Amino acid sequence: MAARRTAALLLLLSALTACGRGGGADPAPVLPSAAASPSTQATDAAWVQLMIPMTGQAVVLLDLAAEKGHGPRLRSWAARLRSAQATELAGLRRLRDRMGLPDTDVHKGHDMPGMVTADDLDDARRTGGTAFDRLVVARIRDHLRQSQQVSRSETTAGSRAEAKARARALVTARGEQLADLTALCAGGAADVPEPFACPSDHPV
Repeated sequence: MAARRTAALLLLLSALTACGRGGGADPAPVLPSAAASPSTQATDAAWVQLMIPMTGQAVVLLDLAAEKGHGPRLRSWAARLRSAQATELAGLRRLRDRMGLPDTDVHKGHDMPGMVTADDLDDARRTGGTAFDRLVVARIRDHLRQSQQVSRSETTAGSRAEAKARARALVTARGEQLADLTALCAGGAADVPEPFACPSDHPV
C-alpha cells in the first residue's frame, strides 16, 4: 500500500510541476478533474479537488480520536486539530465554488497518498486503546506531510492567485501542526500532563 501511495503522489506532483512549467513535448498527465470555469487552471483544480476529500476524511478520523483516544492528551490534540481542519475544509469548499468546480469527489475510491481511507476508518472504529492511538498518529501524520508536500507544489505550479495564497497558508499550517504532533509524541505538550509516546515503528 505504501508503494501505491508513493506512486500516486509522484503522479500528482509531476502533473502539478508540468503544468507550472508549461509542459514540454510530452507533458505529464493531469489528475482527472471535473469541468471548471475557463479561468481555472488545471493544476489549481486538481489541487483543490484533492485537498477537499483529503481534509474531509482526516476530519472524520480526528472526530473519532477526540472521542475515543486512549488518554486525554491525544483527545485534546485531536480536538484542536479537528477544529483547524474543519475550518480549512470550509475555506477550500468556498474556493471550489468560486472556481466554478462541481461539488463532486473525483478521487472517490482512489487510494491517494495522505488520504484517510474507508478501510482506515473501519479499522479505527473497531480498534481501541493504544492500537487506536497508533493508527491515528500514523494516518494523521501521513495526511499532514503529504498535504503539505502537494500544497507546496501548488504554490509554485498553480496559476490562480487565490488558490496559491491558500496553499501557502496551508503549507505554514501543516508545519505548525506537524510540530504540535512532534511535541505530543515527545511528551513536550504542556496542556495535558499525561504522557503519550508515539510507537517506535511510526516515528514523527
